[in-house]
Amino acid sequence: MSKKKELSPELKAECDAAKALFVSRKNALGLTQASLAESADISAAAVAMYLNGTNPLNAKFAVVFSRLLGVPVEKFSKRLAREISGLTVATEQVVELGGSATASDLVRQMLAKQGKSLSDEAKKSLLVAAESADRGVGTQRGPYSPGAVGDEVWISHYDVRAAMGGAPSSHAYPETLQEVRVSPQQLREMGVEFKEPDNLRIVTGWGQSMSPTIRHRDSLLTDMSVREFTADGIYIFSWQGRLYIKRLQWLGDEQLNMISDNTRHQPQTILAGDTHIQGRVLLVWNAHLL
Repeated sequence: MSKKKELSPELKAECDAAKALFVSRKNALGLTQASLAESADISAAAVAMYLNGTNPLNAKFAVVFSRLLGVPVEKFSKRLAREISGLTVATEQVVELGGSATASDLVRQMLAKQGKSLSDEAKKSLLVAAESADRGVGTQRGPYSPGAVGDEVWISHYDVRAAMGGAPSSHAYPETLQEVRVSPQQLREMGVEFKEPDNLRIVTGWGQSMSPTIRHRDSLLTDMSVREFTADGIYIFSWQGRLYIKRLQWLGDEQLNMISDNTRHQPQTILAGDTHIQGRVLLVWNAHLL
């Protein structure tokens, strides 16, 4: 049996970058190679071959990996980020053409003329999406796909339960918002401050310790690019192996005050060096019964 050909340095670097991200975040997010494999609908061995640089990363795995870890695809593969972006835009353009021809017919025509630069897997993914459109099945947007109108963008759900009061890190729970399409300009006019809309995610709060500011199962608009304490505010962070949403206040001497808005919970003093910030909460989407 011939020895498997080694990946090029560029492809190996993508695998190494993905593995480094996985190792740095898996404990805080409660992820394992097995759970990653289940979400990607592949075997755990296949995941290991991606992360160890035996097989090159592909678009399907990159999208799942990006969603679960809450990082943009370009963080570990600019090549796949371009490919995914091209697939999304091309599919939407084809579906919008309509007419008497089916979406899959139009895709085949497009691939015959302009598809030489695409990989076989990319061509297959584009055809699958178009055939889904023919059947009336909506294609699922990637986590960084722009909206179709004006300056709107899609904000995806960050697939982890953030505990407000030490709730377990279970994924088996209903979400109020899976994803939303919003206008970054309108958010800024509302006073929501962020640098790039691609870094925004929807996170579900769990527990009562931040009530009434954040109630059980409220949806939270969160900037996942914030990785350090910048000013007093509400953050998502891991501390002592658990993930929390709490108000953090700087005390000096490398200490933080971890505050629950529910007065039944007493503040705690924690070390800044032991606190790993995952993002900052910018806005609470909560509904009130009338």
